[in-house]
Amino acid sequence: MKQPNITYALQMTKDYLDGKIDSLTYGLDFPYEVESRYRKMVKENRMMAELIYDCLVEDGAFLYHDLSEEQFEVKIREQYELVDDVCRNLQ
Repeated sequence: MKQPNITYALQMTKDYLDGKIDSLTYGLDFPYEVESRYRKMVKENRMMAELIYDCLVEDGAFLYHDLSEEQFEVKIREQYELVDDVCRNLQ
């Protein structure tokens, strides 16, 4: 089953971790992108949508202003690996 909105959110995070997106852009744009796509993400896979929101938005991007740039990257990487592991195990 195709999951274009979930794939987009995960790819945006991977692009940040790969240095293709700077931390400011990710910290500000990622929550907006997830919020604008959330209903579609839920239709694609409710568990993954909730996991992305909980891990990558609430416990990730929302911490942008509270962490140093290095701490932020480490946090996003940890959260992304968790979400990615769950995603791989579901397939």
